[in-house]
Amino acid sequence: MAERKVRVRFAPSPTGPLHIGGVRTALYNYLFAKQHGGDFIFRIEDTDSTRFVPGAEDYIIESFKWLGIKFDEGVSFGGNHGPYRQSERRDIYRKYVKVLLDADKAYIAFDTPEELDAKRAEIENFQYDAQTRGMMRNSLTMSKEDVDALIAAGTPYVVRFKIEPGRDVVVNDIIRGEVTINSSILDDKVLYKSADDLPTYHLANIVDDHLMEVTHVIRGEEWLPSAPLHVLLYEAFGWADTMPRFAHLALLLKPIGNGKLSKRDGDKLGFPVFPLEWHDPKSGAISSGYREKGYLPEAVINFLALLGWNPGNDQELMSLDEMVQLFDLSKCSKNGAKFDYVKAAWFNHQYLLKQEDAEWAPAFDKVLKAEGIEATAEQEAEVVRMMKLKVIEYVDGLGNKKKRNISFASDLWPLTKFFFVAPTEFDREDKFIKKNWKETTADEMRQMLSVIEGIADFTVEGQKAVIDPWAEQTGIKPWNAWRVALVGAGQGPDMYELAAFLGKDEVIKRMTFAIETLG
Repeated sequence: MAERKVRVRFAPSPTGPLHIGGVRTALYNYLFAKQHGGDFIFRIEDTDSTRFVPGAEDYIIESFKWLGIKFDEGVSFGGNHGPYRQSERRDIYRKYVKVLLDADKAYIAFDTPEELDAKRAEIENFQYDAQTRGMMRNSLTMSKEDVDALIAAGTPYVVRFKIEPGRDVVVNDIIRGEVTINSSILDDKVLYKSADDLPTYHLANIVDDHLMEVTHVIRGEEWLPSAPLHVLLYEAFGWADTMPRFAHLALLLKPIGNGKLSKRDGDKLGFPVFPLEWHDPKSGAISSGYREKGYLPEAVINFLALLGWNPGNDQELMSLDEMVQLFDLSKCSKNGAKFDYVKAAWFNHQYLLKQEDAEWAPAFDKVLKAEGIEATAEQEAEVVRMMKLKVIEYVDGLGNKKKRNISFASDLWPLTKFFFVAPTEFDREDKFIKKNWKETTADEMRQMLSVIEGIADFTVEGQKAVIDPWAEQTGIKPWNAWRVALVGAGQGPDMYELAAFLGKDEVIKRMTFAIETLG
């Protein structure tokens, strides 16, 4: 048999926002497809009409646009295997339900919810299977005439898959190896519901994967228990030769404690679990998103890629193209990956440093506007230029080496506030101020103020040409006291650059205030 072109799919349900775990699943599918020159399909699984949430589908599409994960075909992308939305494929599913019924691989069941509840109360650990189906109201226990009459009368029914017990079903998983499950523990899953004329996930998933020529199914480990059922369905349809290879990804785990990562963990520890901010149309609740928190999409992608996959080297920072080259499903972990939100911020920090200064401007502009500051693009770019160099490490006024935790553009505000807002008070207990503003400082600053008032060219070079000789001649070392006056703390860029940015009038105003206040 000729080797088929690799085709994978990501098929979310529009039941709410896209979880970050779903993003990782989509990313791994994308990396695998691109590495093998294959296609990446976007399918919407909306067979459960009761759980549909307005806006969820658009949210999912917008999330992937922001992340830079591109689909080759599917909902909103076009292609030759559509429609790609399951609710638009009813006629297709009906045909394949009939195929199974005609081949005696499935049967019709009329049991009401009340009847099923009664049976569960009667039989401990009840499941609808080869042992119990003979006790129930279905086409295996009823005459054809009775079945036809109930259907004609509009009685709700479901179609169940007829699983024969006692067989070892083997699933060859790329990540987990050979997984064997005996069919006796499987129940006769519902494949179709007459009430909404739609199949369940199990049937729609198999039919769509086959007709869309999917070669590999890469999904979360929560779907591993359903894999044997899907193997049996492929065989029941006579499609065993084109069955896709399975790869079940380990779960994303809570940062603290045991269990699967949830929104509650994010709310408690202060990190998002959704790519974009989500506004719940029912409750009105707003959930935070990575985009709105200031994360860069490249950082989110890089972080997620390494949650459960090891490229086989020590490289941590990788472009999407580099990930495509290195990705290997067999190197994905079988064990869950702890969601290290601190590491996520570290990745964002690294990608911020890689950005050109001008690329910081839009995010920094939002920060300033949130603080009521109106600045020109030139001013914003100049502040970023001065402060970005000091992002990783700096020496404070006491000679101590320190690191700044700038992971987001919003982290710049406390470190750049003095560019736009003059000090209004001084903390006399601050170590930097106590060390650098002494009894003689006010007099020295008055002398410096007279020098500054006489500077005509207030550029960095113009200031240096006047102040440096004055400082050398008088023996005064004004730099730290000058920083106190202009900044109010032991932080900031080169003093000449800061003064040039503020302008002569603002410098004089701040120095005068400091002299009067600190004395």
